[in-house]
Amino acid sequence: MDVSLKFCGAAGTVTGSCYMVKTAGHRFLVDCGMFQGTKTIRSLNYNSFPFDPAEIDFVLLTHAHIDHSGLLPKLFKEGFKGPVYMTEPTKDLLAAMLPDSAHIQEMDVMHLNRRNARRGKPEIEPIYTQQDAEACQLDFVSVDYEEWLDLDGIRVKFWNAGHILGSASIQIEVPTADPNEDSLRLLWSGDLGPNHKLFHPDPDASTDYDYVISESTYGGRTRPVVTSEEKRDILLKEIKAALKNDGMLLIPAFAVERTQELLADILILQQTGQLRNVPIFLDSPLAIKATEVFKKHAGELEDVAGHLDHINTGHIRFTQTVEESKSINRIKSGAIIMAGSGMCDAGRIRHHIKNRMWNTNTTLLLVGYQAEGSLGRLLLEGARKVRIQGEEITIRGKVRQIETYSGHADENELVDWITSRKPIRHGLYLCHGEEEAAKALKAALIAEGMPEKLISIPSIDDEVRLSRKGKPDYFENIPHRLKPQDLGGWDAHNEFAELQIDLKEAFDKLADEKARRALARRIKRALEKA
Repeated sequence: MDVSLKFCGAAGTVTGSCYMVKTAGHRFLVDCGMFQGTKTIRSLNYNSFPFDPAEIDFVLLTHAHIDHSGLLPKLFKEGFKGPVYMTEPTKDLLAAMLPDSAHIQEMDVMHLNRRNARRGKPEIEPIYTQQDAEACQLDFVSVDYEEWLDLDGIRVKFWNAGHILGSASIQIEVPTADPNEDSLRLLWSGDLGPNHKLFHPDPDASTDYDYVISESTYGGRTRPVVTSEEKRDILLKEIKAALKNDGMLLIPAFAVERTQELLADILILQQTGQLRNVPIFLDSPLAIKATEVFKKHAGELEDVAGHLDHINTGHIRFTQTVEESKSINRIKSGAIIMAGSGMCDAGRIRHHIKNRMWNTNTTLLLVGYQAEGSLGRLLLEGARKVRIQGEEITIRGKVRQIETYSGHADENELVDWITSRKPIRHGLYLCHGEEEAAKALKAALIAEGMPEKLISIPSIDDEVRLSRKGKPDYFENIPHRLKPQDLGGWDAHNEFAELQIDLKEAFDKLADEKARRALARRIKRALEKA
């Protein structure tokens, strides 16, 4: 029996996790995530799926992060009518996260349509609405870790991936036509957490697979092993440096788990006298709701009670409404503001960047992965001017990054997890990573003795035939929505935004009107020849 696997997202790039499996009698997805990063990559969210949603029987969801779950409402909106299986904590988190995602899209589209109206451009619609996000959840089904689920002969088991609350690696067994032949055994890593992560056991799964599909986010990058005290000390040094001379500290917040860890550690530092009591603003309605989900599932997590007790103290100012968020602008110095989103591409953090990063006394502290082309990545790489919602912003503040709070396994931990799944008989696919990261992880695995012929790095929309006999083979002449070179680095929109900034600077530097007119004429002539 032929089984095929199509890499519909998170292949050659980090976001948009989505994989379609076709068997003789079924079509199903593992994840259905939103694309983040450059405008070119994000445009895939608005385009058609590379399959007919009405033909999908069910979806298996690894975890709640939007780059894995964020297109589920669109999937239902465009014809999917099946169940979506996930752990109970993932289901609870999505009750807050999907409506929040829809709200952000609706607000962004509203602002864009205002600009489009002034430019004479047609209006666009959001990918989905809050109503769509609420409606799709009626078909969400919760499952337990390490319990077999039988879906019309296809067996599924969820393993704790140690990444965020409810995250899972997913084992799938597809029966063959021959009753004497073993089932085809597949394993999706999902996103893997680092070893010894707060709240979670180390990621786990069983062994002996035909094919493994693994993330590669931090291929080529390792982090020192630090204790909880050492991690807090690293954070303390960054906070003290940022708040020196009454500075302001902005922290883009990954609403689920990263926020809760950071808040707990900041409050511990204050309560132990290592950090003076400064105002802390949690300007993220989603993070506030996610904290309530953590409280509900505290019994399922490791060493969590004391940390949640700290978060429950009155030292944090929670801002739910837009008016409350705007009121933070009155705070001019000596405070910490945590706001979504973690890559600075959406949510309230963009407004705080616009309002504050022109000031040399402001620090932006990045505490998680920044996808290529995202605003966070541009700032991390030293951009001194950026465009946010069509407005040019000068960056004079400091941009810092710490990786000790990362929710992803580093290269050594990825190698350990993958090699612990052996034997991997026919194929290992390295996904959910930028090209260089996937190549680095491949090299590290080969150095550990894994045969090179087993390891593939697929690109988006590649499709492969899976078999228990012989080597898998890629389908030829498959249409690809984007070329591999479009998945990495800046896209044309980034280049054009930078060109606009450079042109304005060039005009401003010229001595007089005559020189400016001459430059304008040269540019026009160049455009005529283009």
